[in-house]
Amino acid sequence: MSTETWNRFTIGDPVNTPDGKMGGRIWDPLVPELRPHAKSVFSPTLGDEHAHDLTDHVNQICSLVVDNDLRDVVFAAHSYGGMVITGVAARHAGRVRGMVYVDAALPDPGQSLFDIIESGGSDPLSFPGLEAAPPYIEKLWFDRSQLTSIPKCYVRCTESEFAPVTSVAKPKIACDYARGSWTYLELPSWHVPMANMPLRVSEILLSM
Repeated sequence: MSTETWNRFTIGDPVNTPDGKMGGRIWDPLVPELRPHAKSVFSPTLGDEHAHDLTDHVNQICSLVVDNDLRDVVFAAHSYGGMVITGVAARHAGRVRGMVYVDAALPDPGQSLFDIIESGGSDPLSFPGLEAAPPYIEKLWFDRSQLTSIPKCYVRCTESEFAPVTSVAKPKIACDYARGSWTYLELPSWHVPMANMPLRVSEILLSM
């Protein structure tokens, strides 16, 4: 996400970065609320989409978890990040306390981000700035059973420009309700509620 777009919506101070991109800084407004309640708070920036694929991104976050010996982890993912935390949690389920998908991709095994968008009836290339870069076309393979017992929350933003991605999440979650592991919420926000509703998103993360 560009800082220009972020600054149009944020209720906080404008952000400027050397490359004009937000990266992991989209989580900055939440950190002051989260830090008093957590041993550690991380908001990593994933490797460049043109030089890395989905597997690389999953490995990057797995390394963060293992290298810091993180346990009782609450993963929060935004947009494409839903692909990443799904892959990471499937590998390290024993370290995970909860997962929060913030207007994020919710994959089935064998789906890519582009597959999810297409399943919602849209052309992925119709979204400005989205291209067939390696992370977005690689399919994610994981063992769904590893995630069954982990409490999960899906936050759908009702004013999101990525509705074709998030609209397919609700029926998937409905099929999983019987297992008691899902909470589904909606926020009257655009695609990045961390900019305009940071306190509400913080509350959701702290409830896990």
